[in-house]
Amino acid sequence: MKPQYFIAILFATSLYWMYLLYTPFLLGITIAALLAISTANIQNGFEKLYGSKFLAALSSSFLLAVLFFVPLGYFLATLTIKLNRIEPEVFTNIEILVRNFIANPPEYLLFLKPYAIDALKDININSLATNALSLTGTFGSFSAGYLKNAFLVIIFYFFAQYNGAFVVDLLKRVVQMSVDETTTLVRELSSVMSVVFYSIIINAMFQGVLFGVAISFMGYNGLLFGIMYGFASLIPVVGGVIMWLPFMLYEFSTGNNSNAIFIAVYTVVMISIVADTFIKPLIIKEINKRLLKEDDARMNELVIFFAIIAGLATFGFWGMILGPAITSFFLTILKLFEARTKEFSN
Repeated sequence: MKPQYFIAILFATSLYWMYLLYTPFLLGITIAALLAISTANIQNGFEKLYGSKFLAALSSSFLLAVLFFVPLGYFLATLTIKLNRIEPEVFTNIEILVRNFIANPPEYLLFLKPYAIDALKDININSLATNALSLTGTFGSFSAGYLKNAFLVIIFYFFAQYNGAFVVDLLKRVVQMSVDETTTLVRELSSVMSVVFYSIIINAMFQGVLFGVAISFMGYNGLLFGIMYGFASLIPVVGGVIMWLPFMLYEFSTGNNSNAIFIAVYTVVMISIVADTFIKPLIIKEINKRLLKEDDARMNELVIFFAIIAGLATFGFWGMILGPAITSFFLTILKLFEARTKEFSN
């Protein structure tokens, strides 16, 4: 057997065992690598400031940890307290409101009345109140899993920032691609991921502020529910609904019909339509223009917008990072393939 074949077999075997060993962490490692690519300019800024790659990676990781943990920690602690303080009468009032609406619906919804009545037969308001209390534990368990994954992402992110240059240089030597092709691949992926990362953060904050300010005028905790809406805005299609619908039902149940109508109309029109549909692509476009100086390295803002939506729909929360990364990688490979085709044809 030729030595190169033996080495290839050893490499394939070791690669298989590495895959088995790190399978539980592959998603976290991938997300951390993409986040490191997205925030490379922050890492470079810290390196210039401190003159130390270790301190720069530590500062970048701390900044990302604050971004992930502080808002979510405040959200979980406050929401747990709020859920424990909900009175059973609230659910009773909401049930009365819903039953009255179903009993006397508008003419254009009369066709839904039989189905709604059948659905209400299976609803026990007492069990709803009891389940609402157990919801805290369920939600806390889910959030604990998220925090664990986020913690692992932060750890992998630190190593990606600290050893990123070494890994990139190693891949350049191992992968059979020219220096120009490797540089193009890394540059374009980094450019798109930077745009995605900053646009996601700015959009979530922008929509959270819009919702938080409006809800604070109605006597609610604007900071808490602004953070909640910021996270919810990452969920495609139903993100806004899971926030404004409970508020609308609660306000109707307490007799504040004007507040209920306002929060529904305001959220749908100002946030879901104006901010999310029209302003969000403009924000992506502006960030795209400011971060990327070379026109050929830019990805159309609508492509990024739909890549984020597709990623969220396919992979869940982390899809907002994976979707644009996969799309950018595919388009860059197409460019490299086109360049090689032209080179061979000439």
